[in-house]
Amino acid sequence: MKCFLVYVRCVHEPQAGSERDYESRLPKPLAELKRWLVSHHMTLLAIADTPHSIALGSAIGIFFGFTPLYPLKTLLSIGVAWICRCNKVAAAIAVTLHDVLIWAMPAIYVAEYQFGCWMLNRPVAQRVHFYQFRLHDYVHWHVFSRVIWPTFWPAFIGSLFLAVPSAILVYILIRLLISRGRASQKVE
Repeated sequence: MKCFLVYVRCVHEPQAGSERDYESRLPKPLAELKRWLVSHHMTLLAIADTPHSIALGSAIGIFFGFTPLYPLKTLLSIGVAWICRCNKVAAAIAVTLHDVLIWAMPAIYVAEYQFGCWMLNRPVAQRVHFYQFRLHDYVHWHVFSRVIWPTFWPAFIGSLFLAVPSAILVYILIRLLISRGRASQKVE
């Protein structure tokens, strides 16, 4: 176990000036994504919990990452992980994956919204120009009810068609990876 912790520390804290060759060949966004995935994969392996608990926490985090509940994603994923008695750290790590993919998320949110409008048989809302509103208008309920609320339900319904399959896939992959990773540690 001590040897494993040293390995994890070396992965998380690279030596100064030691950049891997394969990272320099990747485009910068992909290199950052790969670096994040490698470091957090080792974090998930180091969590002292069952593979089911870690995989379910990760799936819950991925699910909430795709929903349009922007300010509440992390809190909701940790809360649902607590209710389901699975790993809360894994849920928090998985929900932050969407922060790494921040450059792609606006396109995904727009696609979810348009798919939700299509599923609900609603027309896609026209573009809202926020310069029409004064600062005083933002504290009133009518701005929320006219601007935010009509776009929430289509975006939420559309996000379910991406969030549920992604969560199922992540659960299967994480459980498989953690089970195999821990089995190989026991053999060594």
